[in-house]
This record gives sequence, C-alpha cells and structure tokens, in this order.
Amino acid sequence: MTTAVAATPSRDRPATGALLVAGVVLAALTEAIASTVLSLGRGDIIGDTYATPDEFAWLDIGYTALKLIGFMAAPWLMNRINPRSLIIGSTLVMGMACAFAAITARLDLLVALRIIQGFSGGTLLVGGQAIIFLAYPRHRQPILQALFAMGSVVAPATIAPALQGWLLDSQSWTWIFFSVVPVALAAAGLLLLADSPTPAKTARRPFDWVGFSLISIALFCFTYVFSQGSRWDWFEEPRIMCLTLIGAAALLAFLGQQVMAKGQGLLDFTLFRFDDFSFAFIVSFVAGAALFGSAFLIPSFAVSVLAFTPTNAGQLLLPSGALFIGALFIAAFLMQVRRVPPIATVPFGILMIMVAMWMLSGSTRESGADDMMAAILLRGLGLGFLFLSITLIAFSNLNSQNLASGIGLFNTGRQLGGLMGVASLQTLIDHNVAANVAALGANVTAGVPAVSERLTTTTAALVARGGMDAAAASRAATSLLGKVVTGQSTVIAFDTAFNAVALLFLIAAPVLVAIKIGLSRYAKARAGVP
Repeated sequence: MTTAVAATPSRDRPATGALLVAGVVLAALTEAIASTVLSLGRGDIIGDTYATPDEFAWLDIGYTALKLIGFMAAPWLMNRINPRSLIIGSTLVMGMACAFAAITARLDLLVALRIIQGFSGGTLLVGGQAIIFLAYPRHRQPILQALFAMGSVVAPATIAPALQGWLLDSQSWTWIFFSVVPVALAAAGLLLLADSPTPAKTARRPFDWVGFSLISIALFCFTYVFSQGSRWDWFEEPRIMCLTLIGAAALLAFLGQQVMAKGQGLLDFTLFRFDDFSFAFIVSFVAGAALFGSAFLIPSFAVSVLAFTPTNAGQLLLPSGALFIGALFIAAFLMQVRRVPPIATVPFGILMIMVAMWMLSGSTRESGADDMMAAILLRGLGLGFLFLSITLIAFSNLNSQNLASGIGLFNTGRQLGGLMGVASLQTLIDHNVAANVAALGANVTAGVPAVSERLTTTTAALVARGGMDAAAASRAATSLLGKVVTGQSTVIAFDTAFNAVALLFLIAAPVLVAIKIGLSRYAKARAGVP
C-alpha cells in the first residue's frame, strides 16, 4: 500500500537529509506532548471546564481511539499523498488543533479538537517513521530509528511529563497546548526545506470503506472499554459488556471481510509472511504494557502516595530519559557498526525492566526521589535496549509496498498493549486498596494495645498542641489513624502493581521465546529448508 521509492536524494545531500530527520523527530515530539497532556493536567483542566470525570474521560478516549484509527488509515493516505506532504499537513493540523485547544474551555470543542489531534498524531507517526526507512538504506537504520525513537517513545515517557509539570506549576495547562505550536511550525519548516524520497508510480486501490468502518468501530469500543473498565468495575456495568461484545464482533467481521477482499482490503496480510514481523507484532503488546504501565505507575505513586507536585512528579522520570537515549544509541552502535543482530539486546532490556520494577516494589511512604532513582534509571536503560531491537526486527525485512502498513499495525499493537496494561494495573490497585484496607482495618481495633496507645498519644498531642477538647481530639485521632491505614493500603497496592509488571515479563519471556522458535521453524518448513 505504501508508495515505493524511485530515488533517495537525501543520501547524496547530507544537509537536507539531516533536515528531514530533524523535521520528523520534531513532528513526533508534537504528538508526544499532545498525547500526555492529560496525565498531569487532568485536575486543572477539569476545574476550568467544569466537567465531571466521566465527561472529561472523552478527551482521552477521543484522542486515543482516533490515534489508533490514524495508524490504520495512514498507509492508504501515503499511497495517495506524497509522504513528506502528508507529514507536513498532519503536523500543521496538530499544531492548529493544539492552538485552538489552548484558547477554549468548552468541553465539547475540546473533545472535537482532541479527536483531530489523535488522528493527525497517528498519521504523522506512521508517515514519519516510514519516510526514514524509505529515504535511507537499511544498514543506516539503527542510528536513524534511535533518533526517531527520541521523539516518539522517549519524549512521551520522560521529557513531556517534566515539561508539563513545570508548565502546570508555573503557568497553566493551556501553555502545554501552546508549546506544541512552535514545535509544529519548526517541524513543518524543516520538512519543507528537506530533501525527501521520490515516490514511484504504483497502482492505486480504492479505499476499503467497509473494512475501515469495522476496524474503527472495534478500536473505539476497545479504547472505551480499556479506558473506563476499571471505573465501572468492568463487566458489572452493562455498557462495558455491550461495547466489548460490539468491539469483538466488529473485529471478527473486519478480519473476515479482509480475507474475502483477497488482497484489496485495508489490512495487508503479506506482512505476516515475515516471521520477524509476526514475532515483533506479538512483542509490541508486551512492550506497550511495560512502557505505558510503568509510565503510569511511577508518577501516580509519586503524586498520590508521596505527595509530589506535578513538577516533581514530571521530573522524576526525566533523568531516565538520558539513559533511555544512551541505551538506544549503544544498541544502535552495536547493530550498525558491530553487526550485532537486533534480537541480541532484547533479553538485556527485559531483564533490566524486570529488576527495575522489582526494586520499585520495595517503595514506602517515606521513599523519595533518591530512593527510587536507581530503579528508574535502570528502567530507562531497559526500555532503550528493548524498543530499538523490536523496531528493527519488525521492519528491517519489509519492502516499500507494505512498510507503512507494518508500522501502522505495530504501533496499533503497542498502543493497545499499553491500554491493556494501564487498565489492568488500575484495576489491580483499586481492588488491592480495598482488600488491604479491610485486612489492616480488621487488625486495627481499639482492643489492640498498640492501637489504643497510638490513639491515646495522638489525642494527647492534639489537646496539648492543637488546643482541642478531649472529645474532638479523640475523633480526630481516630480519623488520622484511618488515613494512615488507607495510605499504607495504597502503598502496598502500588508495590503489588510494580511486582505485577516484573511478573509480566517473567511469564511472557518464555512464551515469547517459544513463539519465536515456532515462527522460525514454520518459516523454514514453508521455504522447504530441512
């Protein structure tokens, strides 16, 4: 579906080639800022828009669902529009939508703008990564994909939260959207000046409106279910059950329709003839769960348990960004210069992330940034070794016709994996907090000597220092003890969630190895190799 490359002038003009890469990285950065704006700015935006939490959720659902749909539509758009023009247009639309979002507090308009941002973000990510593959030879891709990952993976995981936390504390949430505008203009300017691949003439297929409608329904339903399932206690709510069934039916209908389309549908089944892509597509779900899940857990723990400000919570992940980038370039050097196969760094990435999550599972209410930093830095190293490897495994053997489809499908898997990971962790934390409060509360009763002593000491302190009467001080002491129990229950729940991410890899690693061996044997059997 992707246009082929007739010429790659950027190889002969390093300066304009560098402008192309820089422009694509900045374009990806606009999506990184827009995609994470709600992670720390949620409370501020709810206050200014007077929205309920359920109404506010549509800002996130609209963005994520349309981003996923953009991943699926981008390959067809690249077949119709020059890839560079598509990226420039998507980046300018992103900047314009963010500019309007910064000057309005109307919830309905913000939802519409988030939908536009999501679709343009998904399109520019697929187009940007594809054009780098198309413009440069495969042996140079490790370094180039490491550069692209700085804008598409590192920025939303580390840099964007730090920027947003600072803007929230020093200015307001509108400045987060405003900050996208100059980045979008700079990206578009660089891309206009840059050289780019010359697309070859390829046969244009009609757009598969039936397939696109079915997959859009499925992705919207799954986005809502994973985003709101924990909020509504999953299948206890008829709405969640209904949307799950509709999404599953739409997905099955889409797959059936694609098979009947015999190569003329939205999905390019030739991708799965490559066992490396099939393996990387499966891994993308696990990697997405680890990336988005850990990025959700660490700031949430810092804000809700350690009472960090948005600035401090955002800056908590910032140092790991340097090691994330360092690991990307170390892995790129090993692959590009030393010819190390990409699969070789995957075990190191998995092991580092597992150890980092296990270290974080020992956090307490007295933990600070210094106590958590070693684990956070190790997580950054692990993500760097993991993500570049699976990117190169997935795309290195694809041709120019199915490259964009592969990138869109891979990104869809990673995003869905992230949604599933965050939803699972939210549910785990919610259930564990309730269970821990019940378990601890059963042992914190007035008849226990230690509890009675604690209540007596706190009551005396409130009377002596707070000037309260004995009855009020006693009630206040009981309330404070209840808050301590709830706080400790929350700490235990987060520690369990950190352990769950580590266990995810412990369980997934042997399964992925078995899948890789199975796919390799199947590919050899199909090729007739003994």
